[in-house]
Amino acid sequence: MLDIEHPIAIDATNTLAPDLDEIKSILEAILFVASEPISLEQFSQLFDGVSTRQIRQELMRLRDEYQELNRSFQLIEIANGFQICTDTAYHQWVEKFYTRQIRVKLSPSALEALAIVAYKQPVTRSEVEEIRGVNSDSVLSSLIEKQMVRIAGRKPGPGRSLLLATTDEFLEQFGLKDLSTLPSLEEIEQILNQAETE
Repeated sequence: MLDIEHPIAIDATNTLAPDLDEIKSILEAILFVASEPISLEQFSQLFDGVSTRQIRQELMRLRDEYQELNRSFQLIEIANGFQICTDTAYHQWVEKFYTRQIRVKLSPSALEALAIVAYKQPVTRSEVEEIRGVNSDSVLSSLIEKQMVRIAGRKPGPGRSLLLATTDEFLEQFGLKDLSTLPSLEEIEQILNQAETE
């Protein structure tokens, strides 16, 4: 598997810059072996003199090619990076073939605290507890340990409480491109109301 924490080392003696088609093929090869989303910045470390804008254009060409060829997989933008994944139309078949593994299992209380952090971030522990109405130290510590929540600095003013925010791991687990794609509170309420009537 590709270790995206440590960008691939490129032979410095190779002075030939790849053309755009070759760049697209290189990006595709890396995406196929990567187990996690890869950011434009990580890709840009591979090439001298190629901007992140050009890399994005090649990724979009790759995405469009998959769509035009009606492939069973697609290139998506998720968790501030890019990843190749199965087209949702084939999800049930993949799920039938494999036993689905959920990497992070969360209790109802953890999901509740995580939702508060996601929608109110950056937020302090005491603010989470005020909304939940119960002590949340252990559940927040668990979310930090599972890398769903991170320390995002300190709140200005007396006490300088730690601020909490969600991570890229959170985005990846919930299939979100970025925080702007979180469902609105109104959408969540509609989903909950629909579930109650079914």
